[in-house]
Amino acid sequence: MTSNKGEIRTEEPTRAQRAIARRAAESRATVPQLELSRNVELSNSDDLLPRLVLASALALREVPRANGSYRDGRFEMYSRINVGVILPTDDAATIPTVFDADTKSLGELREELADLESRARTGQLSPPELSGATFTVSQIAAGLAWPLVVPPQAAALGAGEPRPAPVIRDGSVVPGTALTIALACDHRILYGTHAAELLAAISLRLEEANQ
Repeated sequence: MTSNKGEIRTEEPTRAQRAIARRAAESRATVPQLELSRNVELSNSDDLLPRLVLASALALREVPRANGSYRDGRFEMYSRINVGVILPTDDAATIPTVFDADTKSLGELREELADLESRARTGQLSPPELSGATFTVSQIAAGLAWPLVVPPQAAALGAGEPRPAPVIRDGSVVPGTALTIALACDHRILYGTHAAELLAAISLRLEEANQ
């Protein structure tokens, strides 16, 4: 087929691309999102994704309402903290789950994420690994992208790229590294105070890793 735009070639989306489209449409159509962002000081950007997962998981202990969902007019609260991580693949992205992320060390998370990423690229993730998350984390190297809440989860965290920035230490302005993190929440279960508390807890955990 040709048009004034040139020759037109149509492609069928893959199963993964269809899933992304469905989730995005469902999120925007059904979830009233509340969004907040915050800048965090980093001493270094090593192991950033595992650190984001760990900080989020520990913060969810402090704000357990965020480790839940709004379903059929009721609140569901989950006893396990399972963090889904958005990982890019060749034609789309996938969200494997780190189960019981709050019980694992940074080293364990680093190894598990490497394994999940490897198996995501070869399509070897199991159905439970693709559906068991209670919270989602993403890190976009090119910049900050506001996260979408993955229904029926209550919230999702997005992080941008670490950047040079002036920071205040011991009363003086010195060169440092900053990271912007953004939190999207389902406003039906997480209100402004909950969202602010969760974002502050995540920020504190990230900054404590500097010490």
